[in-house]
Amino acid sequence: MASAKAMAQDEHHFVLKSGHAIPAVGLGTWRAGSDTAHSVQTAITEAGYRHVDTAAQYGIEQEVGKGLKAAMEAGINRKDLFVTSKIWCTNLAPERVRPALKNTLKDLQLDYIDLYLIHWPFRLKDGAHQPPEAGEVLEFDMEGVWREMERLVTDGLVKDIGICNFSVTKLNRLLQSANIPPAVCQMEMHPGWKNDKIFEACKKHGIHVTAYSPLGSSEKNLAHDPVVEKIANKLNKTPGQVLIKWALQRGTSVIPKSTKDERIKENMQVFGWEIPEEDFQVLCGIKDEKRVLTGEELFVNKTHGPYKSASEVWDNED
Repeated sequence: MASAKAMAQDEHHFVLKSGHAIPAVGLGTWRAGSDTAHSVQTAITEAGYRHVDTAAQYGIEQEVGKGLKAAMEAGINRKDLFVTSKIWCTNLAPERVRPALKNTLKDLQLDYIDLYLIHWPFRLKDGAHQPPEAGEVLEFDMEGVWREMERLVTDGLVKDIGICNFSVTKLNRLLQSANIPPAVCQMEMHPGWKNDKIFEACKKHGIHVTAYSPLGSSEKNLAHDPVVEKIANKLNKTPGQVLIKWALQRGTSVIPKSTKDERIKENMQVFGWEIPEEDFQVLCGIKDEKRVLTGEELFVNKTHGPYKSASEVWDNED
């Protein structure tokens, strides 16, 4: 698989189907905790980030809002920022879409957001357990929910809409009825889980891909992988920078998460240099591929279903 530099508008952005530009590197905020407001403000005002990725389910949107407000008060223009949020599974019913977004806008202290994603393509009952008990995974009216998300675009509350954690099967189902196709598909992607099937499907349909967990996870931390470390030493970069750059050269934007000021700044220092093609291919060849975020604890009930295994969650596409 060759590098995909040509897909970028410039080194710092990719262009979505809508014509809007998404910054190549954004700040992820999952599990950012009490440092969230500070991290968001620091990322924007000191490190040069212009994309912040968050979600209602993270429970930190008010903190993200404080950080965004502080950055704008420091002189950053709202139109220069790109803010992504996600609708959670308990709100995946047509009548709940707009109220969910309104809550997010209130928490973020914004009039609109740039990108609104379906967090997972499954509907959960309010108060669902982890793992879910019998009857807590409900039928998901994907087409009805998407129509409501399209109306948010029409009404100017959201600039673009997209998806997260979709299988190819579910993407194809959505595309059959969508008037506004997804602008972005956000997925777990790193050299330990390249997720090629959905990546290729998105490329085929002109859907931009954002990679989350670009350094792997606590289960599989690729920053300590000997192959990554060797290439980082050769290029005089950190393993994290190499993994972020790999994602960019592959043609995806990326949302590394950190709450450490130094790491936040370091993660943005991925422009003005390249991973040589032979090293890029070595990273592509890292084996032991597996999905880390399977969704099992959220959606699998091994006795009652409707999903009795993680494989079923992904439509047996792994």
